[in-house]
Amino acid sequence: MDTIDRRIIAALQKDGRISVTDLATAVGLSPTPCARRVARLEREGIIRGFTARIDQQALGLPVSVFIWVELETQSKEAIDTFERAIRGFDRVMECHLMTGSRDILMRVVAADLSDFDRFLEERLMRVPGIRSMRSSFALRSMVDRPALPIV
Repeated sequence: MDTIDRRIIAALQKDGRISVTDLATAVGLSPTPCARRVARLEREGIIRGFTARIDQQALGLPVSVFIWVELETQSKEAIDTFERAIRGFDRVMECHLMTGSRDILMRVVAADLSDFDRFLEERLMRVPGIRSMRSSFALRSMVDRPALPIV
């Protein structure tokens, strides 16, 4: 990746709906080479797609819960089983395999406490191989940065 690719990525992170013409102007290229670079960045998996950022509260899901999960065993099979199960849970916004005393950290959204309780009882607690879970509720978001730093 060169400097122009980095400028393209920075501009797209600020405005994913920018036209190719405006993007080309912003990075100092003509539209056709700019479009080719964007297509290459997509093919290479650097640009993984374009989405709209939706206000979680406005959508009726104001509660964010961080859940630490400890598995009974840390075998590849146990991790794969857990991963397959939670990929089907649309309330799970993020899930990370971690180092340390807990195995997994996930962020779940819910409409309210009753909604979160239903998610736990009907979905997460039915996943085999979980030893323990600890939940923490986010009071507010202090940093919610959509763009990665361009280095």
